[in-house]
Amino acid sequence: MKKENAGHPVQAAVRAAVTISDKEFHRLSEFIHTECGIKMPSVKKVMLEARLQKRLRALGMSTFSEYCDFLFSPRGIDIELVHMIDVVTTNKTDFFREPAHFTYLTGTVLPALIRLHGAGVRKPLSVWSAGCSTGEEPYTLSMVLSEFARREVSGFSFFILATDISTRVLEAAQRGIYSEDRIQPIPQELRKRYLLRSRDRSRDLVRIVPELRERVLFRRLNFMEGDFGMRELVDIVFCRNVLIYFDKETQEAVLNRFCRHLVPGGYLFLGHSETLNGLDVPLVQTSPTIYRKPR
Repeated sequence: MKKENAGHPVQAAVRAAVTISDKEFHRLSEFIHTECGIKMPSVKKVMLEARLQKRLRALGMSTFSEYCDFLFSPRGIDIELVHMIDVVTTNKTDFFREPAHFTYLTGTVLPALIRLHGAGVRKPLSVWSAGCSTGEEPYTLSMVLSEFARREVSGFSFFILATDISTRVLEAAQRGIYSEDRIQPIPQELRKRYLLRSRDRSRDLVRIVPELRERVLFRRLNFMEGDFGMRELVDIVFCRNVLIYFDKETQEAVLNRFCRHLVPGGYLFLGHSETLNGLDVPLVQTSPTIYRKPR
């Protein structure tokens, strides 16, 4: 006896609607690599399928074929591309992630840049948090640099540019509101100085104080843009745990663009699992995952 509804054509159609074909996956993965630089090998097919199903539901579409046709149309590029990027990019970050970097920043990098060209003293120090996600990194930098100004060099001034390709995470970063569990890595002393508690204590939320938020400019930026749409040079670039999503060719191209935006003697901070080995980039290593552009 057949099970009830087994092999029902409507059920089969529903299953087909949520499955991405090899051809559609290849088409999307090639586009994502070209547009964002992100590697999308076949092992990520299930992940891509699951994440894009949100967009299919939002658009009222029943197949990935329909979604691809829309995405690659002129109208789709204008209005859907940014949403597609939001759901396929990975955004994992924490306050004071890789804390040794901040110790090296205040103990070695800042004194060197002050001696070199008065960064922070004769002119504001400029720092770029590239791939800032939901804002934990640039706000950590803002805390660390504010403490340096308070404790070490009176009048020390700085400016932080924070960029990401995802508009969704940038909106969260600009709000500067975090749950209690997210702020655990922040030292207690800094929490008291730089975080505001929600008036509604039942919500367990805090917000970065205005004087830190005002130090950070958030901007959407795609690393695949030829000159990043920027003219300014910066003293320091933090780009940590971003390059791991790129292939070697893309890594080298992006790093060389970073170098063009670094002042001579400026520093680049990478993530703990990233390296310049095998890449043709004009940087010299000064500490594990920390590099300097020759003067």
